[in-house]
Amino acid sequence: MSAPDYDPKQVSLLDAAQLEAAHAAGLAAFAAAASLDDLAHAKTAHLGGQAHVSLANREIGVLPPAAKGDAGKRVNEVRRALEAAFDQRRAALEDERDQRVLVEERVDVSLLPGAVLQGARHPLTTIQERISDVFVAMGWEVAEGPEVEHEWFNFDALNMPADHPAREMQDTLWLAPEGSQVVLRTQTSPVQIRSLLARGLPCYVVAPGRVFRNDALDATHSPVFGQVEGLCVDEGITMAHLRGTLEAYAEAMFGSHLASRLRPSYFPFTEPSAELDIQCFACRGDVALQPCRVCSNEGWIEVGGCGMVNPAVLVACGVNPERYSGFAFGMGLDRTLMFRHGITDIRDLYEGDQRFTQAFGTEA
Repeated sequence: MSAPDYDPKQVSLLDAAQLEAAHAAGLAAFAAAASLDDLAHAKTAHLGGQAHVSLANREIGVLPPAAKGDAGKRVNEVRRALEAAFDQRRAALEDERDQRVLVEERVDVSLLPGAVLQGARHPLTTIQERISDVFVAMGWEVAEGPEVEHEWFNFDALNMPADHPAREMQDTLWLAPEGSQVVLRTQTSPVQIRSLLARGLPCYVVAPGRVFRNDALDATHSPVFGQVEGLCVDEGITMAHLRGTLEAYAEAMFGSHLASRLRPSYFPFTEPSAELDIQCFACRGDVALQPCRVCSNEGWIEVGGCGMVNPAVLVACGVNPERYSGFAFGMGLDRTLMFRHGITDIRDLYEGDQRFTQAFGTEA
C-alpha cells in the first residue's frame, strides 16, 4: 500500500471532536464579551485567520477527493454557527450601548440656555487707548506707522548708524532677502521720525503699536509686544517739561498715591537720558519688613525710558536744533498692564484664554 499524500497530524484539525470543541469555545467567548471591544478580540481569536476553523479549512485541500465534501460541510457548519453567535452578541451589545448613551447623554430641552459670554476688546487694546487718552487730553495727537520698516527709520535716523554699538542691544528681525534693509520694527520710535517729516513743527504725538524682537518666549519676554512712545518738539522745550508730562501720565495711570522718579540712563536718540520708575504698588517702597517679589526689594519698578531728543535726530529730520528742542519717551504696554493688574506672566496676555480676559470685564 502506498503512503498517504497528506499529513495526518495537520488533518486532525478536521476531526469532529476538535471542531466541536472550537465551536463551544467560540460560543463561550462571544457570550462572555462584556463590551464591543471584548467582542472584537473574541472574533479575532475564533473567526480570524489563525482561528481553528480557518486553519482547518485550509487543510481540506490535502484530503482525498472523496473526503473533501464531508469535511468542508462540517467546517462550514461550525463557521456559520460561530458567525451567527457573533452577530447576535454584537446586536445585543450595540443595543445596550445605545440605551446607555440615551441615559448618560440625556439633554433637558426644557432648560433655559446658559449665558453666552459677550465679546470685548483685548486688555492690551484698552490700556493702549487709555494711555492715548491721557496725552490727547494734554493736546497731543495719536500717530501710527508701518510695522515693516526701513532700516533708516528704525536705526539711522535715530542716531544708530550701521557701526553703532546700540544696534547690538536689540535682537532685530530682518526680512529677506539678505541686505534688503527692511526690518520688523524693534520700537515705535520710527513713527516719531515719520511724524517730524510729515507733520512739521511744533510736533506733539504719541505713538502706540506692536514691535518685534528676536526674544525667546518666557514669563517676562515675548517676540511680539506693545509699546507706546511720545515725542514733543517745539521751541523752548526743557527737561522740566518732560518731568511734568511724565508725572501727569504716572498719576493718571497708576494713581497719585505712587511716587515717580527719573533715573539717569543712556539711549542713543536722547541726551540726556533717563529711566522712569514708579514706586512699587505691592510694597510701596517699604521692603524692610517683608521681602517684595514684585520689585525684587528695590522699592521701585522701571516703567520706560525718556530724555531730551538728541540734536543728531533733529538734524536727520531737517529740524534746526539751535531753534527747536524736544523730549521723547517710550514704555511697554504689556508691562504697564502687568503693573496695573499684578500680572506675573506675559504669556497670559497672548494665549487667548477667556478665564484670563474675563477678569477685565466686557468694556466696550
